[in-house]
Amino acid sequence: MRVIAGKARRLMLKTIEGQDTRPTTDRIKETLFNMINTDMPDCCFLDLFSGSGAIGIEAISRGAKLVVMIEQNPKAAECIRENLKTTKLEKEGIVMNCDVLTGLSRLEGKGYVFDYVFMDPPYNMEWEKKVLESLVSSSLIQEHTVIITEASLETSFDYLEAMGYGIIKDKTYKTNKHIFIEKK
Repeated sequence: MRVIAGKARRLMLKTIEGQDTRPTTDRIKETLFNMINTDMPDCCFLDLFSGSGAIGIEAISRGAKLVVMIEQNPKAAECIRENLKTTKLEKEGIVMNCDVLTGLSRLEGKGYVFDYVFMDPPYNMEWEKKVLESLVSSSLIQEHTVIITEASLETSFDYLEAMGYGIIKDKTYKTNKHIFIEKK
């Protein structure tokens, strides 16, 4: 796994061993960032369920001024810190080693407002819904914040409208999909 573009382009990233994380493939990561790349310079980016930090680090490499990465697994959080150091992007990256809902709660009231929220939670456990419930009345997002969820093909988002969200677009791959969501 590597950084695809920007100031850390081509640098290799570490991942932790085992099945605790499910890294986004370079091809899917490239497709994702091709869709949002023009908005990366100077944006604030929140990466939830960060794993190795590859998505957040890609955002920094492409010009994000701040990326907060929340990862519960201590080994994965340490891997993110190592990857930030390797890429020399540690000034723009904040790593929080806690569960996502606790992390969101800790960020609340600290002045953060994110342009993008990316989440790649464990599949088919309804974490997407829990996070969206937490964010709907949060000061961390605004009406133009784009929330991108990586989910299994089976994951339904039929509850979004009732929560006050709408789907901007979606992209389906062979094994998963990205759903782009914003507040109505």
